Amino acid sequence: MKVIVDEEKCCGAGSCVLLAPEVFDQREDDGIVILLDAEPAADQHALVREAAAVCPGAAIEVSEQA
Repeated sequence: MKVIVDEEKCCGAGSCVLLAPEVFDQREDDGIVILLDAEPAADQHALVREAAAVCPGAAIEVSEQA
């Protein structure tokens, strides 16, 4: 799995951080997403997919190819 985030689309809701804190974080000044792990371990895949699905700004893209 490969994860890409688009900071321009991020609205700072933080749902990704709540679901997958090992993969996502937020900037302190404006809450915009920070990608901590672009190729998360298999045990994080379901959480990352869920984070992408619930992202209100559609800022998270997930590719199933490594």
